[in-house]
Amino acid sequence: MTTEQTDVLVVGGGPVGLSVGALLAAEGLDVRVWERRDAPPSGSRAIGIHPPSLDLFARLGVAAPVVAEAALVRRGIATSRGRTLGTLSFDHVSATHPYVAALDQHRTETILRDRLAALAPGALRTGTAATALHRHRDHVDVHGTGPDGAPVSVRARFVVGADGARSAVRDLLGVGTHGRDYGDRYVMGDFADPGGTPADTAVVDVGPAGVLESFPLPGGRRRYVALVPHHDEEATTRAPDGDAAEAGRASRLAALVRDRTGVAPDAATSSMTSGFRVRRRTADRVGVGRVVLVGDAAHEISPIGGQGMNLGWLDAAALAPVLAGAVRSGSSGPWPRYATTRQAAAARAARQAEANMAVGRPARGLALVGREALLRSALRLPTGGLLASVYAMRWA
Repeated sequence: MTTEQTDVLVVGGGPVGLSVGALLAAEGLDVRVWERRDAPPSGSRAIGIHPPSLDLFARLGVAAPVVAEAALVRRGIATSRGRTLGTLSFDHVSATHPYVAALDQHRTETILRDRLAALAPGALRTGTAATALHRHRDHVDVHGTGPDGAPVSVRARFVVGADGARSAVRDLLGVGTHGRDYGDRYVMGDFADPGGTPADTAVVDVGPAGVLESFPLPGGRRRYVALVPHHDEEATTRAPDGDAAEAGRASRLAALVRDRTGVAPDAATSSMTSGFRVRRRTADRVGVGRVVLVGDAAHEISPIGGQGMNLGWLDAAALAPVLAGAVRSGSSGPWPRYATTRQAAAARAARQAEANMAVGRPARGLALVGREALLRSALRLPTGGLLASVYAMRWA
């Protein structure tokens, strides 16, 4: 078995790993990206791309195709019990991208794959999984299996673990995580847009039964995310594509949308539904020798608020110049500073996501009236601009 040599091996070829690889290739480094999946990207999954991430994409030369294809969310409306509580505008959150771009994750990944291929042909190795990792003073040896099951091996000066919340790299390092699980359960789905809401507008309804979010998608579609009752276990249980349970979940979500907002999406137009629960996890260590973790491998937060994937991209933006400098200087990498700043950013995003969940839980009586009054005030006062900046991740 021949051992390849490279400056940096990125394990994980999702949106974050592809960005790390493309940024490093743009810096002139030799890079490899191992991705366990061998099929092309598919599914909508995470959709929100915030202004700081779009600025990063501009550096990579992919902002234009992303923006051209995405639905651009320029404002958000908060509602409750059929009434508008206030409006949040993104007009002033960025001089370059005054909106949140909503694009199916598989399209974002495909655009990033194409850019990586242009910068570093052959760098992406699909169907390749890391199975062993050996750290040395000046390099790391990584062994794995290729798409045909044959062994593969790379000797890298640095390794980046961008392989998600169930990171194999983190496990191979023996790094644990700490955090908590939440009782909140949600179901989301993509439907043909039933109309009634402008195509550049997101809606967050915080009525008595709990939050229901609505986001535009390209192609005349709309994403709905709803908090579901604790007793509705079936709504948050995954079902195979085409299974009767999938159709049943689409019908239940469409009914939740209708009951809470009066909008009636057609369940038959559903292209995806997914139930999920929420947890928060933080890696005990972000860097070990010449191996560093990014994205969900380093910090997993609630998807409510849509900031997790963007945190990973901003990790990539912070890490790439550090790695490039370390490769050129022959140093081992100043991980403590990177770890401190990025984990602090993740902690802030996690607290914001927790606040979003708290505001979206069921409420009755005076608690509901108080919540509505608080949101009205926050959205009408100058704090509305601050809230827009916070949601758009201008702090990150």
